[in-house]
Parts: sequence; structure tokens; C-alpha cells
Amino acid sequence: MYSCNVTVPPDLSRLARGLASDCFEATPRDRHSLLVKRLGDGRPSALARRVRGALAGVGPFEARLSTIELFRDPPVGPGPVAYLRVDSPRLLEIHRTLCELFDPVEGLEGEGYVPHVTIARGGDAGRLADRSVGSRTWTIDSLSVWSPKYDEAVERIALPV
Repeated sequence: MYSCNVTVPPDLSRLARGLASDCFEATPRDRHSLLVKRLGDGRPSALARRVRGALAGVGPFEARLSTIELFRDPPVGPGPVAYLRVDSPRLLEIHRTLCELFDPVEGLEGEGYVPHVTIARGGDAGRLADRSVGSRTWTIDSLSVWSPKYDEAVERIALPV
């Protein structure tokens, strides 16, 4: 199933990797991205075209990371899941727009959607919950269509200035 993602800046990936290294039993996330919406199956170019059409006129926007939180009992996979929470009203708006175009995955998307970057899951991932990471802001200027088969972005969706 393809997804629409935001590339995480390198300094945030380093932060997540560093935090995960403090866990002994949890499974760390190897590659960090920010899932915006699952798109389903189809041709990546066609999926990207639909996303571009839905987001016409949306320009670059800010996102802020400020806390580590937990999904104590995630709907899929082992818990807890430690994550960096991402705050961005525009990102939530984009998610809602894409949920109108692509069916939301129950329990994960729609009202249940929490923008985040996963640090680690299972085992002792919960030990990260009280850590302070300070506030970090970055500009999101593009999205991508992510391929689970290749584990990489296969289409880029620029957000025009």
C-alpha cells in the first residue's frame, strides 16, 4: 500500500536514532518519515497526480516537534510506540483533505490520526516518554509517494511557493 509522506529533516532523524539507542529491548525505526495518509494501491504516478490535484494551491508550511509521546496500545503491532509528536495545523488539514480522496484506515487515520515520527516500538520504548527534546521547527515544502516494495519515495509532490 502506497502512502503520502513527509521527509524528515536529517537532524530530526539523528535525534530519533539517538533516543532509540537508549532502549535495550525496543525495536528502533531504521528510516524516519512522517506518514500523512495511506493512499492504497495503484500506479504511483496516478496516485501522485490525485494528491497534487487535491492540494493545488497549498504552499510550504511549518511543522513543530516538541514532545515525546507514547501509543501505549497501538492498533497494529507491538506497543508501546515511542514517537516524536509533530504539531502542524496545515498538516492536519492536508490529512483531512486526503481522507476525502482516499478512504481512511480505521483506527489509524481520520479522527485517530496523530502526526508523528516513530522512534521505537515494543519492549522498553516507554522509557523515552519523560525525555525532553526541546522545540524544533522546520518547513515542509514537499510530500512524496512512498513505496513499501522499494522502501523509498517514488514520486515527489512539490508545494509551490
